[in-house]
Amino acid sequence: QVQLAESGGGSVQSGGSLRLTCATSGYTQTYCMGWFRQAPGKEREEVAHIDSDGSTTYADSVKGRFTISRDNAKTTTYLQMTSLEVEDTAMYYCAAAALCGYFDRFGEWGQGTQVTVSS
Repeated sequence: QVQLAESGGGSVQSGGSLRLTCATSGYTQTYCMGWFRQAPGKEREEVAHIDSDGSTTYADSVKGRFTISRDNAKTTTYLQMTSLEVEDTAMYYCAAAALCGYFDRFGEWGQGTQVTVSS
């Protein structure tokens, strides 16, 4: 069973940067890894995902500002966030799934890390 642990969240001013880390236990080298977020009163949304071959997909709202990457040797996935906006404030979750697009049905999830952006 895959276990995930996020870290790197915190409070930052608008325009600042943060790097989130998702450390996994278990075999995730062939998995699709994703970052999601959920703001209070809003539905969870996918921020980005990276497939086992390194191909990436981003939500329109973060394109050009966020970068997802993975280090398979360390079974770690990262989300580099720059030019942060107040609207990026949310709980951020890491997820792993055998296939991209199946996070909701078959994904394993971490506990989340809070990101707060102030103006």
